[in-house]
Amino acid sequence: MAFVEPITLTGRGIRLVPLAPEHESGLQDAAADGALWNIRVTSVPEPQDTHKYIEDALAMREAGHRFAFCVLDDASGRVLGSSSYHDILPAVKRVEIGYTWYAKSVQRSHVNSAAKLLLMTHAFETLGCHVVGWRTDNFNFASQAAIERLGAHKDGVIRGHALRRDGTIRDTVMYSLRSGEWPEVKAQLLHSLNKPRP
Repeated sequence: MAFVEPITLTGRGIRLVPLAPEHESGLQDAAADGALWNIRVTSVPEPQDTHKYIEDALAMREAGHRFAFCVLDDASGRVLGSSSYHDILPAVKRVEIGYTWYAKSVQRSHVNSAAKLLLMTHAFETLGCHVVGWRTDNFNFASQAAIERLGAHKDGVIRGHALRRDGTIRDTVMYSLRSGEWPEVKAQLLHSLNKPRP
């Protein structure tokens, strides 16, 4: 039995379903909303690479290293983007949340916070994780700000850690949240999501 089993997570107008081949055209449309593959510090697939992106995610699921979700608008079924559990470590009950990207039209909306609430609730309250982590490119300042708004702790920077798609070497900023910190972070997330939006 895998540590992360297939599940659908629903709430606040979005639905996270296990990423599957039938999401290919929807992911292409979401990525095209803002030509997201041109952003140097993200993992958004170029349109012609979407099939391989899904195949790679499914291979990583089979190996137990990553579980990718497709993020959908619950009412319309429109694909909004994707997010994953990755670097899954069952022995220490730790997962990271990453490979996250959304169509430009839903960025800075409630979607990211709602998805993170669903993923963290499942990680801490169903999977029994002790730690949830995040990592991001040292130049992805928007991602760092979003992770910090969640209440995660900045653990440090791993220098010279990974290759970007353009072949340059990135430093990786690491964050984490422990299970004892989750109740306060959850309360803050719920408060933020319940506030009226202008």
